[in-house]
Amino acid sequence: MKTFVLGDVHGAYKALLQCFQRSGFDYKKDRLIVLGDVCDGYPEVKQCIDELLKITHCDYIIGNHDLWALDWATKGIKEDLWLKQGGLNTIASYDGQGMPQTHIDLFKNAHMYIELNNKLFVHGGFEHRIPISKQGLQTLVWDRDLLEGALKTHWTDPKFKFAGYDEIYIGHTTTQMYKSLQPLHFCNVWGLDTGAGWSGMLTIMDVNTHEYWQSELSSTLYGGTPDQLIRNGA
Repeated sequence: MKTFVLGDVHGAYKALLQCFQRSGFDYKKDRLIVLGDVCDGYPEVKQCIDELLKITHCDYIIGNHDLWALDWATKGIKEDLWLKQGGLNTIASYDGQGMPQTHIDLFKNAHMYIELNNKLFVHGGFEHRIPISKQGLQTLVWDRDLLEGALKTHWTDPKFKFAGYDEIYIGHTTTQMYKSLQPLHFCNVWGLDTGAGWSGMLTIMDVNTHEYWQSELSSTLYGGTPDQLIRNGA
């Protein structure tokens, strides 16, 4: 069994399929760790989740956008901030039918983080001076300080290991903020959100070899960015 880790999908179903095809991912034999935020962005969230549910060994880590979508699905909450940051496309992907229970269960049963062979997988980040088991969900899904701290530390001590892990994999903070469409690797931290939810690419990586595969630009696959698709009525 190979273990793969997947960056933030954000409703980009076409990009998701390309990553599976290009990496040779085996739905029955391989393990997939999803770093969260399948929701919000491009208007095929439902199709993305349906595809993930076909995978025998899929471990899902909750993201901040997933939590917003879960609030809508279970409580009818539609915060303006969420709607403006991709929520409208998430709602539209369900064609007014609401989120099915299997999709709700994916998020309700999702991990806050995963530890595997001294590797850590988490959506946003964490305060590395405090045991991760003692940190709250809001920190784990929203933190951006870990990646920034790894970048600054890398220049003076590239072998530094945050929290003692061999490797840490995160999503949430798109590498486009650092003018890159490739995964970022600073110290022991890997940033795998390569902008699939906007105009960038989706990335899947083999955890053991660090070989990775990417989709085409999401904005090319869909003919525009998520907000343009909403404005254009797509």
